[in-house]
Amino acid sequence: MFEPSERGQEYREKLLSFMDEYVYPAESVYHEQMVTSGDVNHHPQVLEDLKAEARDRGLWNLFHPHKEWGPGLSNLDYAHLAEVMGRSIELAPEATNCNAPDTGNMEVLTLFGTDEHKEKWLKPLLDGKIASAFAMTEPAVASSDATNIETQMVADGDEYVINGRKWWTSNALHKNCKVLIVMGKTDPSAEKHRQQSMMVVPLDTPGVKVVRGLPVFGYQDREGHAEVIFEDVRVPKSALLAGEGDGFMISQARLGPGRIHHCMRAIGVAERALDLMIDRAQSRVTFGQPIANRSNIQDWIAESRMEIEMARLLTLKAAYLMDTVGNKGARTEISAIKVVAPNVALKVIDRAIQVHGGGGVSDDFPLAKMYAHMRTLRLADGPDEVHKMTIARQELRRRDPGWGKKS
Repeated sequence: MFEPSERGQEYREKLLSFMDEYVYPAESVYHEQMVTSGDVNHHPQVLEDLKAEARDRGLWNLFHPHKEWGPGLSNLDYAHLAEVMGRSIELAPEATNCNAPDTGNMEVLTLFGTDEHKEKWLKPLLDGKIASAFAMTEPAVASSDATNIETQMVADGDEYVINGRKWWTSNALHKNCKVLIVMGKTDPSAEKHRQQSMMVVPLDTPGVKVVRGLPVFGYQDREGHAEVIFEDVRVPKSALLAGEGDGFMISQARLGPGRIHHCMRAIGVAERALDLMIDRAQSRVTFGQPIANRSNIQDWIAESRMEIEMARLLTLKAAYLMDTVGNKGARTEISAIKVVAPNVALKVIDRAIQVHGGGGVSDDFPLAKMYAHMRTLRLADGPDEVHKMTIARQELRRRDPGWGKKS
């Protein structure tokens, strides 16, 4: 059940070979180039080398469901590929041009962009020549409720004037980042879910200022998570995506597939952590025996395997439902996997850290950074609590269709 199609399996086998032959061996080179550069936002040459190899192998834009722009794989087929990429989370997604937030931005530009947007921004993104960022979250409000967004987008003749402050604008410090998709309010007096709009804003537009990169548990990620100020930023009205008031609708269209991608990559991270835990347990000796002989370590290994399998099945079910009944029909499952996958990954990584001892919390192994990323994922694209609320409401209405609705 939930096996990839024959075509999807062909891509998976090609991707596994690429990982073994190029990606895993490149990890040490990547870290050496990053350290040597002395720049936390450095774009290392090894990544460009991997991108060239991936393109030559036809492993490019695998995420894109539209055949005009990518291979046109189903969500289910791509879910299997995203898991493989998650095993080398710093390299594999970007090497195949399947990294967030570019994937979500490319889908938005495909679905809602004008011909001008597609020519100027979508095509270079699909070619891997530029990077992009998504600016929605704000420090002054609880952005888990997107209707709280306060950034102003005021019409002025043939232009919009944007004022606001964003943070966690991931990718904005990427050396190749050229464009932002920004969410703000064009009509604060409209119905609650029709106040927001999205616009395409070049990063070099006057008034756009990247203030700083936000650390994640002390790590400064290469792509950066920026705080960005928009001060009297003027963009033409052609910068608008879809129409005024469509921002919330666009965000929902963007987040469904993105959550699947995140969750399958999280399962790949968990698989890598489990492998590291097993290897360490078999190679280290305490009190005269390999750690792997200890019953509690065997419990951790067994529990990790069971939890990963459960999370994978739930995620694949969500992908299958997205393909067969659409994102709305898969709403409960999409919310469920967004809670389950990061939490499972965190449990497995935590056990692996314990087995590694002091090494587990150092940079000599990837586990500490894995943990930081997965803990962040419990907040990104909606915190656990919002997804649980969505699931609970669906369940309550399953028993009473009128529950919670205004009379």
